Amino acid sequence: MVGWLTRVAGASGVTEEMVLPVLGAKEFVAGAPLQLGLAPGDVVAVPELAYPTYGVGVALAGCTVTTYATPRDLVRSDARPALVWLNSPSNPDGAVWSPEETAELVAWARSAGTLVVSDECYLEFGWEDQPVSVLDPRVHGGDLTGLLAVHSESKRSNAAGYRLATVSGDAALVRELLDIRRNVGLIMPTPQQRVLTALVADDEHVRRQREVYARRRALLRGALEGAGFVIARSTGGLYLWAALADGTPDPAAHLAARGILAVPGRPTAPRGRGFVRVALTVNDRDVQRVVDRLAEG
Repeated sequence: MVGWLTRVAGASGVTEEMVLPVLGAKEFVAGAPLQLGLAPGDVVAVPELAYPTYGVGVALAGCTVTTYATPRDLVRSDARPALVWLNSPSNPDGAVWSPEETAELVAWARSAGTLVVSDECYLEFGWEDQPVSVLDPRVHGGDLTGLLAVHSESKRSNAAGYRLATVSGDAALVRELLDIRRNVGLIMPTPQQRVLTALVADDEHVRRQREVYARRRALLRGALEGAGFVIARSTGGLYLWAALADGTPDPAAHLAARGILAVPGRPTAPRGRGFVRVALTVNDRDVQRVVDRLAEG
């Protein structure tokens, strides 16, 4: 088994959706521009605040990167990239794009001849806002042409290290990816495929994992706000995007002085300055240690 094929009905008829197992989302993200046929001179659009591996893939293909703050900013720009990465809920800031914003970007991409690859590794983890897939009919209107979505069992099923992920969407694109990956040795081994199949078929373990993250999120958010932090965006995903209310420019150092490690916001991006990314993925014992240290001041 190297792919599942389904048919999706929409207003414009029936379109094929194909699902391809891949060896972890990171591997695919890093190789996507090359595997999708991009070449030096092509432009790839990535979020201003983004998973660093998007840039790795751009560099490996010899392409040029352009950044955008929100989908609407990209739509209203003069950019005409060959490929655009969409990420909602976002890593690092937890921003969630609405169905309307996502549909607007898809319509613009089609008019520009741009492929859309949506990193949906955090899709099951919407909190104040509900994330929507680029493969949702409200977004694609029954036509999956030029659309791919990436999902990761590392996040959905708390299965980091097993290298279990999928790419789905436009069947023609997925078939091309399958042909390429078969010839370079990137087909998922059968035992992993069987584990992946079992995890994808079961939503109960995802519901339980959501409850774990929700509990940690409530504890960490309350502790951070009690210690003088404000939380921006963070309406989805597995991180809190936090800054000190008094404007302290280096909140990562502020936390480090208290024995708490957090990833600093990207200093070269205006929206990243003065922020830290606090993860919900540490164990419950360490979450409580963070809460206690913040309470100590």
